Amino acid sequence: MPAGPDVPAEQVRVPRQGAVPSPAQALGQDDLSGRAATEPVPGPTLIPEPEAPRPEERSAGPARAVRFEPSGERRDPAPVSERSTAVLPVPEIPDADRRRRARAEQRRRAAAETKRSRAARRQGLAYRERPVPAPVRAADQHRSALVIMVLTLGLLIAAVAVTGGMIASSMRTQPVTLAAPLHVYPVTQAMPGQCPAGTPGITGQASTGVTCYRLAQGIAIHKVADLRVQKSRGSSPGYDVALTLRPVDRHAFARLTGATVGRDLAFVVRDRLITLPRVDMPIRDGKVVVTGSPTRAAANTLVHELKGR
Repeated sequence: MPAGPDVPAEQVRVPRQGAVPSPAQALGQDDLSGRAATEPVPGPTLIPEPEAPRPEERSAGPARAVRFEPSGERRDPAPVSERSTAVLPVPEIPDADRRRRARAEQRRRAAAETKRSRAARRQGLAYRERPVPAPVRAADQHRSALVIMVLTLGLLIAAVAVTGGMIASSMRTQPVTLAAPLHVYPVTQAMPGQCPAGTPGITGQASTGVTCYRLAQGIAIHKVADLRVQKSRGSSPGYDVALTLRPVDRHAFARLTGATVGRDLAFVVRDRLITLPRVDMPIRDGKVVVTGSPTRAAANTLVHELKGR
């Protein structure tokens, strides 16, 4: 029959033999597809919220792990074996090694004591903490004696050197007084024979015979700083006479030799011609060297004649 427009058609499920069960039925759950529309559907189960812990339980401290022990089966703790340190045998040290170590330790202590004592002395303090060992004291005394001996020897050498220098200086600076004045004249002319009366000259003996030497104005020396014989310093063997003038005579002698370079100078003592050296260059330091004496005896004779003796 045809249905009216206001009444909905009702669908009826007809079970069939040999039908396949639904997935819900296979899992053992209720099949909601066959329920009526008005039948309530079971909802989710509500689980009550756990209660908050009490304040006294919160402050009890952190949770601890507790071992579960069934009642009636309580076990006693296993006994802990007592531990002990094993004593090892100490090797026996030979007597020689023991003595050597003792000596090394004594030397080390003595060295440390000496170092501390020296540091205290450098700071100006007296080190009195502990007595100084006898070996250290003996070493210090030996070192002090050695230093004193070296200082004494050095002072003695210095005194001898200073005394010798003073003696040598006094001998060099002590003037030599001449018995007669030493006159030094420039030679202007040499003529054979005796000098005529009234001629400003002096007669002397030359290699060619008697010769008259005409002289110009010269200087007179009364004292010299040094007058001695020395070995010749030139290529020819022989001896020289070294004459050192005083500072007061050096300037006049320098002017005299500067004007007579290449000529002869007449050394006259008591109106007698002693020597006739040639001037090679001006002598400004006051050191005169008269060469030409073949032997030391001849040089000594010349020194005595220059002294006026």
